[in-house]
Amino acid sequence: MTEKELFTQEDCLQTGYDMPINGKVILLRTSSLSAELRNAKHQLCYCTGGNGSNPNPIGRSVFTVSLADGEKVRWNRSDVLGIAKPEILSDHARLQLSQIRPADALDLKSHEPQYSGYCFLPDGRYTSGVWLCSTKEVQDYIEMQKDYQHRVMICDRDDFCVFEMIDGKLIHPSPEVLETFFKGQQEQGGMELKL
Repeated sequence: MTEKELFTQEDCLQTGYDMPINGKVILLRTSSLSAELRNAKHQLCYCTGGNGSNPNPIGRSVFTVSLADGEKVRWNRSDVLGIAKPEILSDHARLQLSQIRPADALDLKSHEPQYSGYCFLPDGRYTSGVWLCSTKEVQDYIEMQKDYQHRVMICDRDDFCVFEMIDGKLIHPSPEVLETFFKGQQEQGGMELKL
């Protein structure tokens, strides 16, 4: 993929204020970036929340993680151009995204990780795993990665693969086994995973 100099509305799935952007890769307006950061690489951010991330927001704050350098930055909703099309993400942006823990992840200083989350590029490249402390964090990690990554893998503490998805298709475990597992989790107050 040839990298664009700047992203425009054509690179968005959706624009405007009537959509939720929390948990999505978003594009910032070039006019909101300082002159030295005015490029496509710095337009890409992952939205982690804020009052401005809701549809027709009451507040303005949008909290993000930059997919250029991993820096956490607060923006206003008016700085957001729209939700990025998954295909515009560079390999660098995909690898940076794979390193973000879910927004509500437990503090690693006081909770022991039970799983590791990995994302792979089509050529097999990946970065270090991301610690996940619960099945809810696993579900949240899969949800935030599945639309953007070629391959998502979750391993347990013994480094055994317990979940694998390639190009949005469930590989391991079988869909029936996974559905049974998440149904049990949901009955215990867990979240539902939509694949």
